[in-house]
Amino acid sequence: MKKIALLLSCLALFVLAGCGTTPSASDAKKDSVELQVSAAASLTDAMNELAIEYAKEHPQTKLVFNFGSSGALQQAIENGGSADLFFSAAQKQMDALEKAGLLADGTRKNLLENEVVLIVPKDGGKAITSFDALATPAASRIALGEPKGVPVGQYTEEILTKLGILDQVKAKAVYGSDVRQVLSWTETGDADCGVVYATDAAISDKVKVAAKAPAGSHKPVIYPAAILKDTKHMDEAKSFLDFVSSEKGMAILEKYGFKAAGK
Repeated sequence: MKKIALLLSCLALFVLAGCGTTPSASDAKKDSVELQVSAAASLTDAMNELAIEYAKEHPQTKLVFNFGSSGALQQAIENGGSADLFFSAAQKQMDALEKAGLLADGTRKNLLENEVVLIVPKDGGKAITSFDALATPAASRIALGEPKGVPVGQYTEEILTKLGILDQVKAKAVYGSDVRQVLSWTETGDADCGVVYATDAAISDKVKVAAKAPAGSHKPVIYPAAILKDTKHMDEAKSFLDFVSSEKGMAILEKYGFKAAGK
């Protein structure tokens, strides 16, 4: 009888131990992490593909994107908006966040380079073949990024100032809230032409590149990235930023026309 009792006690302990090590549904849910990623609108397509590939290796991390103009995203972060990472289309917005002490130390990096181009509708567009033509009657409605908060608009003003035609173009400009709105207006013919990044032009079959920005007419288009200081998921944020910066991540970005910064 003593042997039977001992056997039953051991069996009970074994069952209890097994129950203690079996993960519950709530435990699995607790392990999942949601990362809030604020990214420039021009990164939309590339980021969506990066997320698909990242999920294959990190199924417990859910990426939630907030796409928009870098200026609007910067302001949202400064006003307490939720974000774990920020991918900007210009240094200006990242500089502002760093000055405000909102970036995690040592996480900022220059990630990508892009180009500024002039686009026209692919079919039925006017004969606009250079940035100088924006000051002529050939262009009567010009789509530009709003220069206060949209980096492509800031680069555009640099170009137009360098060419000495900023005032003439301003009189004919319609300003979009981000680069994708500029692209959309040009695609539909609501604007005779628009100024976007080369990567935006590349994803559309409704526009064509009329001209590249003249060499030396604007600062290099550098996309910095950083983790926000207040993130509660530092390890996961570092993991995603490392993935984006990896050979596999850069291959996806290069597919959309981006170049690694410094190359």
